[in-house]
Amino acid sequence: MASEAVASQATAVSAAVMAAAVAVAWLLGRGAQACLGLTPPQRRGLSFAAFCGGFLGAKLPFALLHPAGPLSAAAWLSDGRTVLGGLVGGYLAVEAAKALLGVGVKTGDGFAVPVAAAIGVGRLSCLFARCCYGVPTALPWGVDFGDGLRRHPTQAYEAAFHLAAAFALSALRRRGLFPRQLLKLYILAYLAYRFLTEFIRPEPRLLGPLTAYQAAALFLAPVFAGLWVIDAHAPAPRQA
Repeated sequence: MASEAVASQATAVSAAVMAAAVAVAWLLGRGAQACLGLTPPQRRGLSFAAFCGGFLGAKLPFALLHPAGPLSAAAWLSDGRTVLGGLVGGYLAVEAAKALLGVGVKTGDGFAVPVAAAIGVGRLSCLFARCCYGVPTALPWGVDFGDGLRRHPTQAYEAAFHLAAAFALSALRRRGLFPRQLLKLYILAYLAYRFLTEFIRPEPRLLGPLTAYQAAALFLAPVFAGLWVIDAHAPAPRQA
């Protein structure tokens, strides 16, 4: 009974942290997009696209592999999400929504800080839920997540990465550095971070020594680097 109570409490705390992450995204997003000159319907449409695209991208890999099939409710309501898929899904959904809504201004810089901060807060929910941990370690900050082994708290590592990225991106935006590139800079930095930290995560090795996340990072890095080059040589977009 005690273990069930602890598990129930951890689930409640994890849910509260996720709610806080959504609140952070909403509050920071409102301020970050205010200077873009978008109409209220455009702001709402882009925010909705980011949310839906992020959710679909985060869940899709798990839904495709779910025993009940990707079209079942269980596949989409069960546990399991990937930050990497969520970032890419949200990015693609916003670009599609911009085309539909006639938004010609670059919006990535406005999304970068809210997304990084929200993911940083949201990653702490994994720490309380005791999932997404790392391999065993002898380091003094190793954490026992219930299996009797002290492990790398990779959830905390990742939360620290995203929160540090949010502060760094905010500073870069205030200084006018990397205009129109901040979201791609954030995604490229995360791809590098995730590739390296996969070596201390107990993920299946699918391609020799590489995990599926590392393979995805190797594929996506040149894609977003190419988008960076394209945007760097594109004329400045019109204002909305």
